[in-house]
Amino acid sequence: MIIANLRSSSFHGGPEHQILGLGRALSQTDEVVSILFSEGGRSRPFMERCLQNGIDVVELKHRNSHIMAMVRELADALRDRSADVLLCHGYKADLIGFLAARRVGIPVVAVAHGWTSENTKVRFYEFLDRRIIRRVDRVVCVSEGQAARVRASGVDSDRVTVIRNGIMAEGFGVSAPEYVESVARMFPAPPAMIVGSVGRLSPEKGFGVLVSAAAIVSRSRPEVGFVHFGDGPLRQTLAARIEREGLRDHFVLAGFRSDVNKYYPSFDLFVLPSFTEGLPTVVLESYASGVPVVATAVGGTPEAVADGVDGFLIPPGDPNALASRILQMLDLGEERKAMGRRGRDRIRIEFGFDVQATRYRRLFRDLGVGRSTAATLSTE
Repeated sequence: MIIANLRSSSFHGGPEHQILGLGRALSQTDEVVSILFSEGGRSRPFMERCLQNGIDVVELKHRNSHIMAMVRELADALRDRSADVLLCHGYKADLIGFLAARRVGIPVVAVAHGWTSENTKVRFYEFLDRRIIRRVDRVVCVSEGQAARVRASGVDSDRVTVIRNGIMAEGFGVSAPEYVESVARMFPAPPAMIVGSVGRLSPEKGFGVLVSAAAIVSRSRPEVGFVHFGDGPLRQTLAARIEREGLRDHFVLAGFRSDVNKYYPSFDLFVLPSFTEGLPTVVLESYASGVPVVATAVGGTPEAVADGVDGFLIPPGDPNALASRILQMLDLGEERKAMGRRGRDRIRIEFGFDVQATRYRRLFRDLGVGRSTAATLSTE
């Protein structure tokens, strides 16, 4: 079976992690190709990552202003690769992918990672996306929370399948001394404890709430340092807010790092203050590193965080609740570390890419493609 993934990728985020991990798992039995919109060359870093992981790549050249030319180019690529099924990741991929797959006559699956409502332009495209996905053969939702939103948008329940995000846990959890030292050197004085966060600096991620919570924590625990890995349109706004809150020595915006997995073990606690999520890969990565989590109870996050067992859930947009849970977690000592270990054990059992790949193969069988994998499925 030949499985094609379609993505518009201008930076390496959660969907890109999933495409890579699932691609590696599926390629044990099938052929996988990543078809990527060029985006003026911004997709090149992800193309390189795909090739490094043994996943073939096709780059689409036509720009957004030539929609039907994009459809024809994608249809030609699908024919050239003899693709059996197309997985679309994101609103642009859903539209172009749906039209091209119908031309070629292969099933098309929209993978709903989550809608962000980041700005007016994105909200318009996501409005269109909600209508496009009503017509695809199947919508895969990365969490039950996202599935509820997809059904509410008008997609028939019998065409909605939940396949949760996965993680390659063996790539996390090794605490290299040089990375621990690197984080400590980011601060004027090495903090006694580190609260870490990872993600794109965009409105839906709620990192402004984390800055406010950090100001509350720092008043009673000035020895605590906050470090964020990631970049985005709100970087300058958040940097100015950190300055206003008097957190210059306590809150570091470390920027995007391709090796961020090596930094997780230096955290004493991981925080995700999002207003919306599909199923956050960063939470899975934190648990794979043995680090407990405080996160907002939005979207699929409650499916990843077992409240009171391996972390805590809080309401979104409440810096006081976030600060209170951070302080509580930092005071737990050995129990906090035990919570991280419980999260690590659960993630390795429930969220592996091998589990995810098995569920995708079952979906492909239900769609009538890849019947040669039936024998494989019967033994898994």
